[in-house]
Amino acid sequence: MKTRVAVISIIIRDKNEVEKINEMLHEASDYIIGRMGIPYRQKNINLISVAVDAPEGVISALSGSIGQLPGVTVKTAYSDVITETP
Repeated sequence: MKTRVAVISIIIRDKNEVEKINEMLHEASDYIIGRMGIPYRQKNINLISVAVDAPEGVISALSGSIGQLPGVTVKTAYSDVITETP
């Protein structure tokens, strides 16, 4: 199986979606390298950056699922670091 390093950037405008996002990220925790969340109170949004090392399908599915939530924007940046895992 090949894994790829990527960064998923999430902007949350609807705070009601935070719990769902945290649940989705928890389900993908085996692939998460690190995570940083920043509440930007002046703009009433939350910013989350998640570094992952996962199969491309897992990254795409996670990004897509989170991006389907109302009031949430997601962008993913893929690195060229691809690793073959046993």
